[in-house]
Amino acid sequence: MEEIVKELQKLGFSQYECKAYINLLKNSPVTGYEVSKRSGVPRSMVYEVLGKLLDKGAIFTVPSEPVKYVPLPAKELMDRLRKSFDQSFNFLEKNLMTLENERDTDVIWRVNSDEHVMAEILDMIDKAQEEVWLSIWNPQASFVKDLIEKRINEGIKVFSMVFSEPDTKLGVTYHHDFMAPDIAEKRMGGRLTIVARDQEEVLIANFAPSTAAWAVKTKDPALVLVAIEYIRHDIAYGELAKQVGSDKVQSFWRNDPDLFHVVTGKRFE
Repeated sequence: MEEIVKELQKLGFSQYECKAYINLLKNSPVTGYEVSKRSGVPRSMVYEVLGKLLDKGAIFTVPSEPVKYVPLPAKELMDRLRKSFDQSFNFLEKNLMTLENERDTDVIWRVNSDEHVMAEILDMIDKAQEEVWLSIWNPQASFVKDLIEKRINEGIKVFSMVFSEPDTKLGVTYHHDFMAPDIAEKRMGGRLTIVARDQEEVLIANFAPSTAAWAVKTKDPALVLVAIEYIRHDIAYGELAKQVGSDKVQSFWRNDPDLFHVVTGKRFE
């Protein structure tokens, strides 16, 4: 019963209105006095409560002496509320958007906490109309796997660079195995994760073991371009490394002071 009351309250009913309506579903037609007695609504308030339910169309009066009340059947009430809410949402969606100030494309949104960042990542993937670009680690890769498969089945193209998970497949997948993952993780101060969609929007996040995740999201075309190019560069470099050989790639930067600094973010010693 408590759960039903909570859900009805979400739809705009007061606690007393919920109790009165539920009581009428169980017992009707009854007088206002009987509603108060059976439902626990104070007698001093019961007719005000019943009046509000009448205004909502949730109950009706029965011509009698004294007046009695009956509820609108539950299914009809739910259908009526659903239709009313749909109409309100459609109206607000249309009219609020006309009032909204046009935002500059360089607005950057900040997101904090692992939960909120993951929600934004899933939302980005879900909103994609044509393609998704990913640079991602586990466990985030595991969280998005089912949604990625769903979007691929819907015709969305997905390209991914996956770190430290050689068996994970997320669309057209490449694995960052040309460099030890801990080198990239230390240089970036965490596990940098990028999600870009439709060459229109990008989310850049960082997951670190000792701190809460953070992310920035933007439609700024320059940042979207840079992020996608970052992923493309990693993919191309990884494929080139396969052709050249891992040992040769490692010696290429480990023995050059400048490249060592570029790759690791540390001075050559």
